[in-house]
Amino acid sequence: MDFAPSPRAQEMLQRLNAFLERYLLPHNAAWHAAAQAGQFPPPFLDDLKALAREEGLWNLFLPGLQEDEPGTRLANLDYAPLAESMGRLPWAAEVFNCSAPDTGNIELLHRFASPEQRTQWLEPLLGGRIRSAFAMSEPDVASSDPTNLQTTVRRDGDALLVSGRKWFITGAAHPNCRLLIVMCRNADDAAEEAGTHRRHSMVLVPLDAPGVHMVRNIPVLHHHAPEGHCELLLQDVRVPRSALLGEWGAGFAMAQARLGPGRVHHCMRTIGQCELALQLAAERALERKMFGSYESGFANVQDWLAESRIEIDQARLLVLHTAWRLDQADAAQEAQLRSQISAIKVVAARLQSRVVDRAMQVFGAMGLSPDTPLAQFWTWGRALHLMDGPDEVHLRTVARHELAQARSRMGEGSAWFTTPEQMRAAPRVR
Repeated sequence: MDFAPSPRAQEMLQRLNAFLERYLLPHNAAWHAAAQAGQFPPPFLDDLKALAREEGLWNLFLPGLQEDEPGTRLANLDYAPLAESMGRLPWAAEVFNCSAPDTGNIELLHRFASPEQRTQWLEPLLGGRIRSAFAMSEPDVASSDPTNLQTTVRRDGDALLVSGRKWFITGAAHPNCRLLIVMCRNADDAAEEAGTHRRHSMVLVPLDAPGVHMVRNIPVLHHHAPEGHCELLLQDVRVPRSALLGEWGAGFAMAQARLGPGRVHHCMRTIGQCELALQLAAERALERKMFGSYESGFANVQDWLAESRIEIDQARLLVLHTAWRLDQADAAQEAQLRSQISAIKVVAARLQSRVVDRAMQVFGAMGLSPDTPLAQFWTWGRALHLMDGPDEVHLRTVARHELAQARSRMGEGSAWFTTPEQMRAAPRVR
């Protein structure tokens, strides 16, 4: 089990880092200025995307990429260090057509779309000509239990009618967003007779369809993302029956298929941000003086830096192991990795909260300002405790897996007990 990047991944990582440093970092201030001015996406973004595609740094995240599809196919393990590198600059992923939620949506379409859906939606997404959003969370129910979802889809002749309210829908405010993949509860008699996890379906809804209303772009801890975390109102949105993704009632199964690689991507981007936060904190500690000494000389600051290094390396190994297992698994085996996929989500959120919080403390008040990326990183880290399901739900998944394992081995642990009777019966050692 070797998690060192393969020669191909090392070469791709070197090229990606060179591209980041040569083309993206010089545009970083201009990107933020354009976003604050409402000029989003900035005019230079398309040029950077075209250049990345010419350089072969395009659609790097999709192991199932076909020869006739644009991009460079990488395994999950090979893509992981590239995702970490992109994570240091939050807007970088779009340049390489590796942005969430498009990556997960592309994987869904790649697995389940009909030929017509592939032509209409998958091809322009792979080409970077449009963006998409995944509409699942709702304001009126606890979406951490997805069986609560209330947005409905009902069959009406040759059409589907979608009604409900969704919120914190990432990417829906992006000017290039054209597609919503909407998780809906089936509104028919058969839904009540179906099992709990066979009552929901996914529907492909054009963002400009009549009845789709953008209510607001919700700031997260006062950070206003230009691509949006939006609240959407869907009022009897009529789409053709051909807009159903996959089978009727298969929404949960498809959602699970979407989560594994996407969580690896999220976690590796988080680790990239934590690496940058640690680097900034260490440099700040070496140059900042107080009470006659540099911060780097204080024992508590040294502890912070050491703990951050240890925790980052631990998290990276767990995420890389998960990526490696995903690469080894077939579709049936992927379901058995749910516990480990949940575990990396919890580990990444806790990691970012701790590492970035320490770095902000080293920086002092400057760490709260927009002069460094730390405040934005901290906001993302705090949100990560809730996004894709709260930590508590993922801990529950891990615990259930452990209990199931213990139940299957029930009684084996007793061999490790030493009772007084066993002690008395044991032969004496002379």
